[in-house]
Amino acid sequence: MIDGLLYHEADLSIATHHTDGGGVSDHTFALTHLLGFRFAPRIPNLADRRLYTFGSTGSWPMLAPFIAGSVDEKLIMAHWEDVLRLAASVRTGTASASLLLKRLGAYPRQNGLALALREIGRIERTLFMLDWLEMPELRRQTTAELNKGEARNALARAVCFHPLGRLRDRAVAAQQYRASGLALVTAAIALWNTVYLGRALDLLRREGETVADALLAHLAPVGWQHINLTGDYLWDADAGLGPDGFRPLRSAAIDLHSAVAA
Repeated sequence: MIDGLLYHEADLSIATHHTDGGGVSDHTFALTHLLGFRFAPRIPNLADRRLYTFGSTGSWPMLAPFIAGSVDEKLIMAHWEDVLRLAASVRTGTASASLLLKRLGAYPRQNGLALALREIGRIERTLFMLDWLEMPELRRQTTAELNKGEARNALARAVCFHPLGRLRDRAVAAQQYRASGLALVTAAIALWNTVYLGRALDLLRREGETVADALLAHLAPVGWQHINLTGDYLWDADAGLGPDGFRPLRSAAIDLHSAVAA
């Protein structure tokens, strides 16, 4: 996940990353914070999660049932330089986050750096859990963003139908070639949908329809019900384009809510 945030080779400035419960770990919370990202996962089994405090846990008697212990500040201070070197190595690409975290996770009790990183992660996870409990809008936003990601994954599964949606190549280079082709096709579909959603929106507004900007955040250009994913592809056939180079919209009274499957 962190490798994808850092080495995506795209002109993107990522500030927040959402993921499902499989990506929740103290090491991940710590490293994303050190690298300048906000890690906002959907936390599973929230009732089983515990908080960590500075100093004595008796200072928060109302939260006592939810507190598992206190943060080891001395351990963090003792290994702080090592923590900074680890973050710098990942940021500059000297070593990948996946490789370093895998090695640290293999023997966390014997490695002081792994323990210090875990303590930092406990701090960040505790702060995030408090926000999660107090801010319903954070929970809604995280769920909405994850739903968009699942919609994109569903589109990729629909496009990758041969053979049965699996990459059967043995060579890594061949697998990357096919995966890049899949990404290109899904990106082309998203671009096509985005262009025509924009044209439909402009038409609605020209005809006096009120479409609030707040509604646009709930649209995702990853629907494919209007696209024939199987059959013959006739590239030289008449595409029925208008004088402006676009397909005509289906109706002047377009319902934007049915124009795309969000």
